[in-house]
Amino acid sequence: MRSDLIFGALSHVSNRYQLCQLASKATRKLHKPNTRLQDTANEVMVRFRTTNPGAPAPVQNVVSAPVEHRRAA
Repeated sequence: MRSDLIFGALSHVSNRYQLCQLASKATRKLHKPNTRLQDTANEVMVRFRTTNPGAPAPVQNVVSAPVEHRRAA
């Protein structure tokens, strides 16, 4: 049931208003055409139950190759 999904998502977000805002943004971004909006919203709540939606995304460290400096002849 959706209420179970909402209470599971509230374990990571303490404010219900913030949960509603995050869920609506995520539902808009993840929704696929020709699918039910309710199914997408339920999928978002399942994702929110396992991860913290308010946490910043992890930054990936990009290791670049050392730049070779040329000397003038």
